[in-house]
Amino acid sequence: MTYQTLLFETRDAVAIITVNRPDKMNALNDQVVEELRDAIERVATDATIRGAIITGAGAKAFIAGADIGDLAKQGSFDGKARSLRGQRILRRMETCGKPFIAAVNGFALGGGCELAMACHLRIASANARFGQPEVKLGIITGYAGSQRLPRLVGKGRALQLLLSGEMIDAQEAYRIGLANRVVPADQLLAEAEKTLRGIIANAPLSLALTIEVVDRGLDMTLEDASLLEANLFGLLASSLDMKEGLTAFLEKRPPEFTGQ
Repeated sequence: MTYQTLLFETRDAVAIITVNRPDKMNALNDQVVEELRDAIERVATDATIRGAIITGAGAKAFIAGADIGDLAKQGSFDGKARSLRGQRILRRMETCGKPFIAAVNGFALGGGCELAMACHLRIASANARFGQPEVKLGIITGYAGSQRLPRLVGKGRALQLLLSGEMIDAQEAYRIGLANRVVPADQLLAEAEKTLRGIIANAPLSLALTIEVVDRGLDMTLEDASLLEANLFGLLASSLDMKEGLTAFLEKRPPEFTGQ
């Protein structure tokens, strides 16, 4: 696919996806969503890409929400279809087994905040702002934000944000657990890339199964989740990466993982 609203760049196994509508605060219209679907699938299926960073063009916005013009024209069935489509795309990103980092460089509102929450980590610039203002527009979250937000920050804080529609700054997002780190704006992409490269230096199968066990385990009882962990732990015992990791440790050398 040729992208009209995204920039897609790869740097030595890292993909950098930039939503490129700065004149519209990088709002998510139907075209952006379709191009994001393609870009996420590209990361998921390209063996040369180990992880990805998602950010927004310009200094003002990461993604300032959905394109209100699109929402204003939708009926009930259109709205449900739009919600389900976005949910499927973000779920694909969340469960593809490769780490995604949101580099939040400004307003992350509505669908933008929901996209950031579906990433595995969120690194925010000092001028970032987070919020779910849907109730101010007579709607609710559509990309599973009502489910991810309480899982990240707890029910009480999530309801405060969802019911008030208020924005919070980067430091407050960090305080409540919505952001993993806050860095100066001019260091955001460099820090996000540094963090991602530190992650992807580890064994690919271990990363994929860690993402899976945390994601699936959150909706299980402790006993069932612990059994899942034991099964995946045992599964990795047959991998070449485990043998390489343990051998490299004993030989006091850096491991050379192959994802096998």
